[in-house]
Amino acid sequence: MSVLNFPDVERLVVDFLKTRAELTGTTVDNRPPAGFDGTQKVVLVSRTGGTWIDDLYLDHPVVDLEAYAADKTVAHTIALAARACVHELQGTAYGTAVVTDVTEVEGPRWLPDYNRPAASRYLTRLQLSIRPA
Repeated sequence: MSVLNFPDVERLVVDFLKTRAELTGTTVDNRPPAGFDGTQKVVLVSRTGGTWIDDLYLDHPVVDLEAYAADKTVAHTIALAARACVHELQGTAYGTAVVTDVTEVEGPRWLPDYNRPAASRYLTRLQLSIRPA
């Protein structure tokens, strides 16, 4: 029996988004930056679920993108850009894996962050299909 080496889907998405011109000036990571109060331009990437589909040899992670800014319009613009970029992951290789599909589970929606009252936040949920290369 071989050992499965799943890629870190959070790092995969973060590494991809960090290189995108559409997100220049926006911090992209899987954890908030120091001093984060929700008003900075930030995209937080989190794996929130998903499954391994054994007979297809496919990891199917669900990933949330939280787009933050001080202004609702700016946060929405960041959310739309991040969403579009992640869809471009389809067909790309990352380490020992290939992203075979990206499906939108939930498009950008306004989601106030009650822990950070000055923040404007949009949440986008996507599901990736990742196969070992």
